[in-house]
Amino acid sequence: MSSTLAAGAGLDFTLAQQLTVIALCALTAYISHMALAVFNDGVRPFLLDFIQGRTTRSATTAVSFGLSAGFIFGLGAPMALSTGVLNPWLVFLPTDILGMLAPKKWLAPILGGAWGAVVVFGLNGANDVAHDLPVDFITAMQQMSTPILFLFTLFPVLAITKQFGRKWGGVAGGLELALVVLTMKLWPKMFAGALAMAVGVLMLIALAVAKDMKQRKADKAAGVTGIVLDDDPMASLFSASAARLRRHLPLFMVLGAGVCVLAQMHIFGGGEATSFLIAKGQYAEAAQVDFYRVFGFIPLIATTALASGAYGIAGFTLVYPIGYLMPNPFLAAIVGAVVFALEVLALSSIGKVLGKLPSVRDSSEYLRSAIGDTFGGLYLLNDAMGRPVVRMAAAPAAVIVGGILLNVLYWLDLFTPIKG
Repeated sequence: MSSTLAAGAGLDFTLAQQLTVIALCALTAYISHMALAVFNDGVRPFLLDFIQGRTTRSATTAVSFGLSAGFIFGLGAPMALSTGVLNPWLVFLPTDILGMLAPKKWLAPILGGAWGAVVVFGLNGANDVAHDLPVDFITAMQQMSTPILFLFTLFPVLAITKQFGRKWGGVAGGLELALVVLTMKLWPKMFAGALAMAVGVLMLIALAVAKDMKQRKADKAAGVTGIVLDDDPMASLFSASAARLRRHLPLFMVLGAGVCVLAQMHIFGGGEATSFLIAKGQYAEAAQVDFYRVFGFIPLIATTALASGAYGIAGFTLVYPIGYLMPNPFLAAIVGAVVFALEVLALSSIGKVLGKLPSVRDSSEYLRSAIGDTFGGLYLLNDAMGRPVVRMAAAPAAVIVGGILLNVLYWLDLFTPIKG
């Protein structure tokens, strides 16, 4: 796998790319102002009170800023500088805040567009300044790409371990390790973790569905049936929220088109690992990684959208992997618009299905949590499995395990050590 990142050449954008970022930031700020969608999943549940007039715009803005600032400055900006690729924390979280902050509808897109201009014109200067410092930490950050990509392969293993226990976690871990080695041996040009992640996520979903099916059979045998009340207040709220989003379907289609086009331009990555893959020009692998992430976000986004009446700026995030693979921006715009339309129209049905599969909903939570925890690597896997290795010994044990694995890879002709 190549270790050369786009960041080495700076953050230069073409005119078309600059205009796309600015226009999309203007649009997302406008949509945030209308409380129709935000990127931050934590902010979305608070929008119901704002939509129904029980809280003020300034209070909602404060919530949005409080929940987003750390991601913008602690993750979004450093990730963009180290990869040379934009990301949703840098592009969309600020427009969540600016859109909600704007007191007038016409001001929101102006503020959003201004942020887009800061991103496309300011990042390159910041990148140059960082590289000119006596201690060039940006170049050092670029070296994180390989360990991050391989650690990311662990996230389905962590999710399985937390939800279904050490036995299934161990099976998943062994299977993924074998698939990583097999991929490196047979398909060296392919991202080694892609197949392993696919199998891990499918295994998690299969275990969750099997558990739900077993529980439904047990309930049926015991004579327990679900009771649905016609006047269920949650059902009424979900119906009203879905109808609100459908009324703005054309606007959502424009949003889907814009996000898909941004992804197609290959200056944007939907996640941490994806950003490094996009920077290396591995677009098919990036599409695979972001496609697997979708399974961790559909239940969350669908349920919060139905509960609050506000959707996600990137929808179910399917437009990311689709965009990476589109041959041109015109086709990306069409496909992105269609995908968003289908997502919005299917929200009610998805909500009903999720209501019947509680373990699948739980898997989504475990998967998203695991994505965030993955970068703790073997340390967090050890914790998830009940600490078979005590914490004080975890670090040296990880070094030993890592050393053994590297030697195994060397014997398989998959790793060449650097000579001192």
